[in-house]
Amino acid sequence: MIRAENIFKSFGEQQVLKGINCTFHDGQTNLIIGRSGAGKTVLLKILVGLFTQDSGNIWYDDVNFSQLDKNQTKAIRQKVGMLFQGSALFDSLSVEQNVRFPLDMFSNMTKLEKDNRVNYCLERVGLQGSNLKYPSELSGGMQKRVGIARAIVLSPKYLFCDEPNSGLDPKTSIVIDELIRSITIEHDITTIINTHDMNSVMEIGDNILLLHNGELTWNGHRDEVLTSKNEILQDFIFASPFLKRLRKAAIGNF
Repeated sequence: MIRAENIFKSFGEQQVLKGINCTFHDGQTNLIIGRSGAGKTVLLKILVGLFTQDSGNIWYDDVNFSQLDKNQTKAIRQKVGMLFQGSALFDSLSVEQNVRFPLDMFSNMTKLEKDNRVNYCLERVGLQGSNLKYPSELSGGMQKRVGIARAIVLSPKYLFCDEPNSGLDPKTSIVIDELIRSITIEHDITTIINTHDMNSVMEIGDNILLLHNGELTWNGHRDEVLTSKNEILQDFIFASPFLKRLRKAAIGNF
């Protein structure tokens, strides 16, 4: 579990986050949603330690992450997996080498143990046999799956995903969503996803947090989205006429 406690963050005179209080649960896909400029990316970077908040605390289970020294912070970060928006693979490294990279940096495994772990992670994301390929030889969806394999290779307790479906077609996006969700449940990971993808919200949103102008304005499960009376959520989710009709039909069934 990760908990944000009264988080404030400003850049110059612009206040980006205004007293965020929220909890991200184990074994669930926790989605941060909101319009561009709402503060989603800033919150995600604060949670993972890439930005420092002006005030407030971030808790990783019962550990106050905000109060740790450099060595203690490093120990926590070794339990964190990160899936970047553009996959962030090393073009000059093979698939196998990309996935192995965190093991080389942070583990004391033998070569055989690393080989076995890399092969397991590639098989887990459906890329067995792709070890020697390079990112340029892969589709966008395959690159994203390599990114997931690399993110889980150290068996993380916490997984952060920044726009995992960015640039992917709808069918591939569904595959990536289900893969992230199944890994989350299987290993009881605290997974936090920053997304604009409404299909992700409606299909895998176990715990959804809506940010608006730097404030947390709604928090709930995907089953509550269609019938919520929160006007900001309605304006965000049901922007298109089709979705407005879908919501109207859903409310009519209650």
